[in-house]
Amino acid sequence: MTDETIGARDAEAVRRSVERMARMFSEWGFPPMAARVLFTMMASDEDALTAAELGERIGVSPAAISGAVRYLVHINLLYREPVPGSRRDRYRMPDDAWYEASMTKLTLFSQVADAAKEAVEAVGGPDTPAGAHLSRMRDYVGFLQMEVPGLLDKWRQQKPETFTK
Repeated sequence: MTDETIGARDAEAVRRSVERMARMFSEWGFPPMAARVLFTMMASDEDALTAAELGERIGVSPAAISGAVRYLVHINLLYREPVPGSRRDRYRMPDDAWYEASMTKLTLFSQVADAAKEAVEAVGGPDTPAGAHLSRMRDYVGFLQMEVPGLLDKWRQQKPETFTK
């Protein structure tokens, strides 16, 4: 069964929505093809898709999908599963993809805070103009580092049970 045959689904409206969301994420700095793959997966009723299936839906070759799925797997927005008896892989989203991706970013906050601390010292301390900019970044990222785990815990406690697989 394909997306076009399920219920009252409007394939053209789905395509426009995927492209709109992908463009929005691209404007925020997300790799464009990764954004198209991500939102194609999110708009799919199938649990998993191959690179060929993704390419067909997006209108590009499976080779064009390769870097995008590698990026999405790296940031935990997709999982890769081998197709038994084949060299192909299928890709699926975690049940709570945004939570999973947020969890991977927690170590990034620590790394950025440490690098900013070193940079503040390198530019002459927090009383210099550059040091003031870097200190604000260090403090903001440090704040996120402290607060995001609590937000993620709150999400885990209140989210719908359908995502607790």
